[in-house]
Amino acid sequence: MANLKEIRTRITSVSSTRQITSAMKMVSAAKLRKAQDAVTQMRPYAEKLQEILVNISQNADTSDNVYAKQKDVNNVLIIAIASNRGLCGAFNSNVVKACIALKETKYKNQKVDIITLGKKPGEVLIAKGTDVLDINADIYDDLTFVNVAAVAEKAMKDFVDGKYDEIKVIYNKFINAASQELITEQFLPISIPEDKSSFSQDYIYEPDKNTIVLELIPKSLKTQLFKAILDSYASEHGARMTAMHKATDNATDLIKELNLEYNKARQANITNEILEIVGGAEALKS
Repeated sequence: MANLKEIRTRITSVSSTRQITSAMKMVSAAKLRKAQDAVTQMRPYAEKLQEILVNISQNADTSDNVYAKQKDVNNVLIIAIASNRGLCGAFNSNVVKACIALKETKYKNQKVDIITLGKKPGEVLIAKGTDVLDINADIYDDLTFVNVAAVAEKAMKDFVDGKYDEIKVIYNKFINAASQELITEQFLPISIPEDKSSFSQDYIYEPDKNTIVLELIPKSLKTQLFKAILDSYASEHGARMTAMHKATDNATDLIKELNLEYNKARQANITNEILEIVGGAEALKS
């Protein structure tokens, strides 16, 4: 059994850890509320924009649409969206695993470049021996549509210029504070529906359908990436809040066990001292 000093030291250490995890949980809970509001407000707009684009695209001539051009896939870009920090459970590692799995299975015969939005996945990928083209850790310093649009524009330009034949986005979709869904979706080329029978609405167009489609597609792509980052940002705080909640509970349980061990050790010491006193008194009598 450990001595009393060692147990007291462990109790102090675990108590300090519990204070830290509890504080991190409260900070993440506060940030989660704001991030959740942002993504829930963004989703209807993004979904409606996509719905309008699909409706118009069904009856529009998009043969000259550079963003929908299907190519032989030789060069692929993966955009991995995660976090700058850890202590959020499997949030970052799930994205990393998905990147490696995609590269080693579906694209094992293609050249794959990976860029990460968030520092952690880039560091882990490099540590695992996977090359990373770029690590964008500054995106979360000022998470605005304008800054995200710049990333989307660079990816769109690389696709149009022929640098990449396909671009994928991997991120965690926010479900609730305790649940996230890992998503791998195609960013480019976009899919224009071939089935025109589902065309449900018609509009009066000015100037014309094709022009509107070509204007909407870049905006829709930027919105799609922005929504993915907002989803990931909310998921990060949800995952960290859950992880810190569990860590705080575990620390509380450990402190209870250590206190019990401390009391047992203290009682054993007192019993030994009493036995020594009694033994000494008996020795004096004899």
